[in-house]
Amino acid sequence: MLVTGGSSGIGQAIAIKMAEYGADVAINFRSNRAEAEATEQSIAWCRNQVQQHGGQDLLIQADVSKKEDVERMFEEVIAAWGTVDFLINNAGIQIAADSHMLDVEKFIQVININTVGAFRCAQRAIQHWLAQEKPGVIINVSSVHQIIPKPRFVGYSVSKGGMQNLTRTLALEYAGHNIRVNGIGPGATITPINRAWVDDPEKRAQVESHIPMRRAGEAEEMAEAAAFLCSDLAAYITGQTLFIDGGLTLYADFETAWSSE
Repeated sequence: MLVTGGSSGIGQAIAIKMAEYGADVAINFRSNRAEAEATEQSIAWCRNQVQQHGGQDLLIQADVSKKEDVERMFEEVIAAWGTVDFLINNAGIQIAADSHMLDVEKFIQVININTVGAFRCAQRAIQHWLAQEKPGVIINVSSVHQIIPKPRFVGYSVSKGGMQNLTRTLALEYAGHNIRVNGIGPGATITPINRAWVDDPEKRAQVESHIPMRRAGEAEEMAEAAAFLCSDLAAYITGQTLFIDGGLTLYADFETAWSSE
């Protein structure tokens, strides 16, 4: 199994959960000088957890938006284990700005990592499975924001909307080859990327007030859903996005009637 963006948050939780179920896990990470120390600490913790559960782990630095990095990453995994049975497209970023002020290059950066990067990895995995005449599974980690607009995060919203159709298109195109492509759509989740509101009681209460279940999700809950979609229990499921969001996509503002009574 290859998990992109696997050194923290939901990706890390998926890597650990799949190791619990016996998978060998290749953990992809992208780092720069400013992030190096935090990334190394996350990876060390993740590696320790994976090894405790008996899985073999492989650490691979790669920027999924770059073709040469993706090719090298797959070559390393295949050289180590002979194949990649599961691909988890989790790598992603978000940049906040009013849309009329957002630098277009920043918009493109988000699209390149979140959507183009997911396609690059999916394409390389599918090429491998077709060449080996093997089945395979892709899980795209999307977001509730593939259907719920997120003002001031236009790049993120657009990237996740694209991921929805990436999932559906690849699922339809390769279903006859027993290659399944599904997505998970996390809602508000307690992860490092959300520290700004997770660590602020007032902001957290505001976020959770919009969730019908009145709480944020845990990364492990997202990981369990991904593990299910990888398993034989989901052998007849493809082209779907499973939202794990405490009911957020149920239009929470309509929880009480206000428009037709």
